[in-house]
Amino acid sequence: MHKAPPTIGGVFNPLAYLAARWTPSPRIVQRAALAALTMTVVIVVTGGAVRLTGSGLGCDTWPKCTDDSLITTQAQGIHGAIEFGNRMLTYVVSAAVGWCILAARCAKPWRRSLTKLGWAQFWIVGANAVLGGITVHTKLNPWSVAGHFLLATALITVTTLTWQRAREGDGAPRPRVPGPVRKLSWALLATTAVLIAAGTVVTGSGPHAGDSSEVPRMPFDWESTAHVHAVAAWAVCALAVAMWLVLRVVDAPDDTRARARDLLLVLLAQGAIGYVQFFTDLPEVLVGAHMMGSCLVWIAVLRVALSLRERPAPEAGAPAQAEPSLSAA
Repeated sequence: MHKAPPTIGGVFNPLAYLAARWTPSPRIVQRAALAALTMTVVIVVTGGAVRLTGSGLGCDTWPKCTDDSLITTQAQGIHGAIEFGNRMLTYVVSAAVGWCILAARCAKPWRRSLTKLGWAQFWIVGANAVLGGITVHTKLNPWSVAGHFLLATALITVTTLTWQRAREGDGAPRPRVPGPVRKLSWALLATTAVLIAAGTVVTGSGPHAGDSSEVPRMPFDWESTAHVHAVAAWAVCALAVAMWLVLRVVDAPDDTRARARDLLLVLLAQGAIGYVQFFTDLPEVLVGAHMMGSCLVWIAVLRVALSLRERPAPEAGAPAQAEPSLSAA
């Protein structure tokens, strides 16, 4: 039997083929994970810019920009350029996620858990692209817009977890603080998730519909929903302060206490922006800053929770895991 040339294996299993020829350093893997996280925040902020400039239907169909053109046309003006630019940014996010997957797969030893997190990012990006198309076809239905943002938040969750795991080992997690403190972190996570979900309702019922034309809004009074959102924000602040105090009482590691301090600072800035925008009739610049703050708050909460446990780093010179079947790469 003739042995198949090595290039055939590269066609059927390109990641394994590249892994046999390139070994990124741990720093490269960490930078790839951070790049995916950074680009996720960037596309959330630019997506907010699309809505705040009334450019949500700048490209009035999907996946094309118009029925006759794949790209924006002169007739669509600045709104078309803004919406099309945000669509193109999806490819940059996809490239960052692809780099993360490739770096995780080629690292030695191969860490399956890190590669799986990279693929989770890939599927979320794909799902959100489809939901974005549905949002355009439904003329910016506010429920679809809310789902679009929540999927982006899910991507932030996975990219943050990937970034953290890239700096850890693959051993079983070991707690760094007592059990009640970890339970407090779960309460903080759950309350922050409610806060973010409430924020999408405020957005869906508020004045910034996302396009200059009439689009449907959620059937709620936006000022009342904003008050509910504020209550959830105060609950998050109370839990964050409690976490900061408890970590000092139990003499938690310095980096864990630093994460709790960072969370308080982000919450302080986010709360100030939130109240100023409410009392100044929601100026677009402040709403955009508040959207970015929402991302940073969620990342900060996740980092606090992740800092409460540790995983042993891989030993130097540990053997690489066995090559998987073609379908598992």
